[in-house]
Amino acid sequence: MVEEVKSIVSQYQQQLIKLPFVPRSSFGRDLLGEDGGANKLFLTYLFSDMNLGIQFLKDVGLIRSKVTCNTCGHDMTWCADPTRKDGFRWRCRRRSVVVCSESKSIKHGSWFQHSNLTFQEVLFLTYDIVRREPAHLIKREHGFGPHTLADWAQFCRETMLLYMEGCSEKIGGPNKTVEIDESKFGKRKYGRGHPVKGQWVFGGVERESGRTFLVPVPDRTADTLMAVIDAWIEPGTTVISDCWGAYRDIDTHGYTHRTVNHSIEFVDQRTGAHTNTIESTWRHVKAYLSPYNRKGDYIYHLAHYMFVARCRAEEVDPFTKFLHLVATTDWAMCPPPPSSESCAE
Repeated sequence: MVEEVKSIVSQYQQQLIKLPFVPRSSFGRDLLGEDGGANKLFLTYLFSDMNLGIQFLKDVGLIRSKVTCNTCGHDMTWCADPTRKDGFRWRCRRRSVVVCSESKSIKHGSWFQHSNLTFQEVLFLTYDIVRREPAHLIKREHGFGPHTLADWAQFCRETMLLYMEGCSEKIGGPNKTVEIDESKFGKRKYGRGHPVKGQWVFGGVERESGRTFLVPVPDRTADTLMAVIDAWIEPGTTVISDCWGAYRDIDTHGYTHRTVNHSIEFVDQRTGAHTNTIESTWRHVKAYLSPYNRKGDYIYHLAHYMFVARCRAEEVDPFTKFLHLVATTDWAMCPPPPSSESCAE
């Protein structure tokens, strides 16, 4: 549960504020982040004491608190190792016929296992990526190389995509209204004129809850769009669209279909039908996606948008939610991120 992560972060915030080197805030402000919500100052002071930082990672579940030796099958021991950046290592010294000498990185089986970055650097980088800090500002502030930043950003977005795919469910249903529309994402030549190339994205918004789906599609044909509608919208839903010909047979798929002719009006005067909600969504999504990120991999950037939108709906801090997501993933079963200067030891 995300609440467990918030509780642990809150406990460490209370511990840190008592340390002599952590400055006091005025008027009771939350210097280290809102209660249960970490900020970068919290991460900075947390790893000023490596033992404290490592214990935090264990408590949250970002690294393992128990590792089994592959050689003898017994629990390994947590040992100091000053030759390593993180200062610790798992070792097995059990005696059977001979002394077992198995050892493993403390990153073994965790989200950090394929990175040469320090724990603090990974958390800083992830914090900025989740919060959509511009790439040039991240590189300037932390000195990360462009390949490290690009690869880790992709790694984070792939994690969000897997989460969104696993928890997504159909929207709409009886007595519910879903607005649908398609929009093309692309760059304009010299900043003017019609987009010369881009990606079509089909989306829908449930008016009553704000729940949304956004799906990259190869074209706007009836077969393509109806397949997405059937996959994402419950039968019995009132579906509102413009008068694009691909929507002509929506009624035959178990939906109540209403239209608005945008060449005449934005709200149908007879039925009150409009698509203002989904149109507003397109404006937010296009503002959210940097023009430089509209060249490909739309599914990952849309997953990032959907992840943050879900956090907003749940009133949960996105970084806290992402920590929970990372802590509950079995990274031993996950492929590594693309190779770069940030990759495996």
